[in-house]
Amino acid sequence: MAREKLQTQIRQEQIARAALKIVARDGLHGLNVAAVAKEVGIVPSAIYRHVEGRAGVVDAALGLVGEGLRTNVDAVRKLTHDPLERLRLLLDRHLVFLMENPGIPRLVFSEEVSSDPQRRRAMYGSIRSYLGAVAELVREAQASGQIRAGLDADTVSRMFLGLIQPAVILWQLSDGEFDLMEHGMQAWEVLVVALVETESRPAKAG
Repeated sequence: MAREKLQTQIRQEQIARAALKIVARDGLHGLNVAAVAKEVGIVPSAIYRHVEGRAGVVDAALGLVGEGLRTNVDAVRKLTHDPLERLRLLLDRHLVFLMENPGIPRLVFSEEVSSDPQRRRAMYGSIRSYLGAVAELVREAQASGQIRAGLDADTVSRMFLGLIQPAVILWQLSDGEFDLMEHGMQAWEVLVVALVETESRPAKAG
C-alpha cells in the first residue's frame, strides 16, 4: 500500500511538471489529458488513475508550485545558519525555480485560477505561507542585528517578492533575453542597502 502511494505521488509530480511544461510552450489552451500523457510517456487513460482529468492536472500543477516554494525555504535553512545569507540564497533559488518552470506565471495568473474560488484561495494560501516564511527569516536577521529592528518584517517579505515578479515578466516577454540571475544579484545589493545596518553590510567582492 505504501509503495502504491509512493508511486502515485511520483506520477502526480511527473504529471504536474509535464503540465507546467505544456503551459509554458502552448499556453492553457494546449493543456489536456492527451498532451500530458504524451509528455509523461503513458497512455491517456493512465492519467485518470492519479488525477481527476484535466482539472486534476491543473490542481496538481498548482500544488507543485506551492511545494516548490516550501522546499526552497527548507533548503536554505539547511544550507546556512546565517539569516541574511538565507534570504540571498532564497532569492536565487526562487529565480531558478521560475526559470526551470516558465509555465508557473502563465498558470498562476490565468483565468482558470482567478475564476475558480477554490483554486484562488489555495494559491493565495500558498503565497501567504511563503511570505510568512520569508518574514520569519527577516525577523531572524533582525534578531541577529543584520537587518534594522524597526522595519516591519511582513512588509519586507512583500518587498522581497516584489524583486522577482516584474523581472520575471521582463524575462518572459524578452524570450529569456533579460538576465534574471544578473537582476537577482543587483536587486539583492539594493535591498541590502535599504535593510541592513551599515556596519553589518557585507563587503562587495573585488
